[in-house]
Amino acid sequence: MASPIEQFEIKPIVSLGKIGGSEIAFTNSALFMVAAVAIIALLFVYGTRNRSLVPGRLQALAEMGYEFVANTVRDSAGHDGMKFVPLVFSLFMFVLVCNLLGMIPGSFTVTSHLVVTAALAAIVILTVIIYGIAKHGAHFFGLFVPKGVHPLMLIILVPIEVISFVSRPISLSVRLFANLLAGHIALKIFAGFVATLLFAGGWAILSPLPLVLTIALIALEFLVAVLQAYVFAVLTCIYLHDALHPGH
Repeated sequence: MASPIEQFEIKPIVSLGKIGGSEIAFTNSALFMVAAVAIIALLFVYGTRNRSLVPGRLQALAEMGYEFVANTVRDSAGHDGMKFVPLVFSLFMFVLVCNLLGMIPGSFTVTSHLVVTAALAAIVILTVIIYGIAKHGAHFFGLFVPKGVHPLMLIILVPIEVISFVSRPISLSVRLFANLLAGHIALKIFAGFVATLLFAGGWAILSPLPLVLTIALIALEFLVAVLQAYVFAVLTCIYLHDALHPGH
């Protein structure tokens, strides 16, 4: 049985040369990221090209996706947060499509790599910091100073608030990465059990057991793929709310 870790290996497809002794290449990870962006672009460009009053399937799907994200932003970040709908929508769709592409047998799961999820989390947290400071100036740092607290307590609470803020991109990236990584490893292991038992002589009668678990895991992985994209979008909205309203 092949190692369940092999599916996460980044492999070069086209070498683009070397910079400082390090090879620069177009990899399978880059290929699936480009594919995800292409699928999203085709869906919304082709689906909304006519914009008829009675929408077709693709137009309805595109409108439902946009309305879903817009309502999520409105509920989590308030009316002022609607200016961030393009950002949240882009992140949500990218994570969702990458997660679903990873469910195709033999494909590559982009979001199972921490470097990718960390880059997405960095976009979110940098947006919060840059917009918060640009909009509110020094008042943005009131985010770390709870109101109505005795000054002596601030010695304890301010470091806690700073650590909590710094941990946000870490938790945002690790949550997505860990869920996709663990789920795909479990799926690979149980699928391997099915193949092993089928060719194990008398033990073949037991092969339906891991097969049933594999089918259940596939259903669970599809749920996780959608749910994690939604969680990423919701947490992004909550963090953006702090940039809009930094006061406690």
